[in-house]
Formats: sequence, structure tokens, C-alpha cells
Amino acid sequence: MRLGITGHRGLSSEVEQLVRRALQDEVARHGPDLVGVSCIADGPDAWFAELVLEAGGHLEVVVPAEKYREGLPEEHHQTYDRLIQQAADIHRTGMVESDSQAHMAGSEILVGLVDELVAVWDEQPARGYGGTADVVAYAERTGVRSRVIWPEGATRD
Repeated sequence: MRLGITGHRGLSSEVEQLVRRALQDEVARHGPDLVGVSCIADGPDAWFAELVLEAGGHLEVVVPAEKYREGLPEEHHQTYDRLIQQAADIHRTGMVESDSQAHMAGSEILVGLVDELVAVWDEQPARGYGGTADVVAYAERTGVRSRVIWPEGATRD
């Protein structure tokens, strides 16, 4: 099973705990043969990647742009570096600038690699091109199943 992740960044610590539990349940459903595919951004992308590795699965990383890491919060760089070093495979868009076009291109590659997409999503429209809603819509258009995770009581800023 190849499972991809997309989701909102910048979630509160309370919502993080709820989402981590839900992602842990999702990863456990698939067992150690799971291949998780992630862009390993801060938030659900990285949490999912860590859980896949902890469960004995394999991680594949999609890098949306050469300057992608630079655009992530500095406090996430160490986690990003650790996860990308543990990746069984790395897929790249070939784009340089880490902008919404590159993020969506990375998400399109990710969706093309997976059997199913997990979306940590409040089911609201994307706040900018390439947001979670756009990735879910792309998955639907291309015939990839999506499972939405949004724990009861969760909110986002």
C-alpha cells in the first residue's frame, strides 16, 4: 500500500495531538509494508512520515523545489534533514523557487505515486493555490481515493 499525505500547517498544539493520534491509527491500519509518501513540510507531512518510519514502513519524499527547505520554518530544518536522509526514494519536480506552483506540482507528483491520499483537512476551500483543498480535488480528478482526517473539535487559525 502506498499512502500519501497532505494537510494544513500551523495547527495548534492541541489540534496537533488529535491529528497525531488519528494519523497513528491510519498508519497502524496498513502495517509495516506501508510506503508513505510525503513532502515532509512541518505539521502533518512530517508527523505522518515519522509515524510511517516508526511503524517499520518506508518513506518516499517529494521535494517541490530546490529552495523548498529554505521556505520552511527554521525550527523544522533539523526534522526535515533527518527525514529526507531516511527516505527510501526522493522525487523532485525540477522547479527551483518554492512557490505555490511548485507546491502544487509536488502534490501532483505525490498523488501520482500513491494508492490513497490522507488529507488533514477542515474541508474548507484552499487559502491559496496548492492548498490542501486543491490537492484533494486533484486526487479526486485523477481517481485517487482520499480519506479526510479532521478530529472532532479541531479548529485552525
